[in-house]
Amino acid sequence: MKRKGTAAERLAGEFKSAMRRLAAGVTIVATDGRGRPNGLTATAVCSLSAEPPQLLVCVNRDSAPNAAIARAGRFSVNVLATRHKALALRFAGATGVQGAERFERGEWTTAKTGAPVLADAIAFFDCSLVDAVESGTHTVFIGRVRAAHAHRNGAPLLYAAGAFQALARKVARKKRK
Repeated sequence: MKRKGTAAERLAGEFKSAMRRLAAGVTIVATDGRGRPNGLTATAVCSLSAEPPQLLVCVNRDSAPNAAIARAGRFSVNVLATRHKALALRFAGATGVQGAERFERGEWTTAKTGAPVLADAIAFFDCSLVDAVESGTHTVFIGRVRAAHAHRNGAPLLYAAGAFQALARKVARKKRK
C-alpha cells in the first residue's frame, strides 16, 4: 500500500502524531497591547534560565496573539488547573471567540508589567519580552520573569494524546513488615 502525500507532508503528520504522545502542561499566554487584551492556550512553554529568571513561549506566527505580544513587549504565562478546561478551550479558539472577548470568562487582574493575569491560575509568570526568534511556523518569545507566584489550589491541566487530561495520582502504600 502506497502512502499519500509528499515525504515532507508524511513527516509533518508523523511529527504531529508523535508530539501528541508528549504530555505538556496547559497555559494561557496573555498580553495587553494598545489597551486590548489578547491571548491563547499554549503548551510550548518552558524554563530557559534561573539566573536571570527567563522562560520561552512558542506562538504560531499567523495568530493574532503573536503580533500582540511583539507590540506590547510583555506577556503573562498562566498555568491552568483541571477546573480551567473550558477556559483552555476558549483560548484555543474551540468556541469561536477571539481577541478581547476571550477574557470575558475567568477573573483577570493586571500584573506588574501590565499583562493580564488569571487570578485563580495555579501559578503565573509575568514577563517582559527580551527577544523573539522566528523559526518555521512559530515565533519563540523569550521573556524575563519580573514576577511569579505559585498557588496550591488545584491539579495541573495537561495536554496529551490530542486531548486535555488530568494528572493521575497514584498513592503508594508502605509495605508492612
